[in-house]
Amino acid sequence: MEKRSNKYYLTLSLKEYANGETEPAKELGIEFDNHDEIFGIIERIREKNIFENPSEATQFALGLKLFSEIKLKHRKNPLFDELNEVFPIFMKKLKSL
Repeated sequence: MEKRSNKYYLTLSLKEYANGETEPAKELGIEFDNHDEIFGIIERIREKNIFENPSEATQFALGLKLFSEIKLKHRKNPLFDELNEVFPIFMKKLKSL
């Protein structure tokens, strides 16, 4: 039986360059699947108060879920060899907070 995934659409917009310019505007939209309900994870990370800034907690949770899903799908890729050893430890630590 195939494992079902949640389907997401993410839009990333460049609002302002480091030099203050706003042109040229850039935007990227991607569709992706994830086995977790990411909005719930973002809320749980924010509630843990790991970071003072709630926006940073959201960035962390979103980045972690995007990265970890790719790592999971490609776990046999040699690129992830070292991470496959330590990532479960990191995730257990995060979940215990």
